[in-house]
Amino acid sequence: QVQLVESGGGLVQPGDSLRLSCAASGSIFSINAMGWYRQAPGQQRELVAWISSGGSTNYADSVKGRFTISRDNGKNTVYLQMNSLKFEDTAVYYCNRYPRPFNYWGQGTQVTVSS
Repeated sequence: QVQLVESGGGLVQPGDSLRLSCAASGSIFSINAMGWYRQAPGQQRELVAWISSGGSTNYADSVKGRFTISRDNGKNTVYLQMNSLKFEDTAVYYCNRYPRPFNYWGQGTQVTVSS
């Protein structure tokens, strides 16, 4: 049974930072690349960043230089450090396997950037 639990979102101002966490069930975590995805109102879900099982990272152009994805295989957790947040970063953020997400998605964590 896949379990993905995202946390760490909130209401912040432009330029602020947040750190998101995603706890994943142990049997799936360490061998899979994991990604952070986001879905803004009225928009399709998009990939924000992904990290391989070995720690290689890739980012969408829109967040490159501002966001950092990392993972702790011992804690079955993947993180997303988000700096210099912009209005357009407002979305529900999810984690899932990359590049083939599981059918199961967690509840996500809401990030709202507003002045």
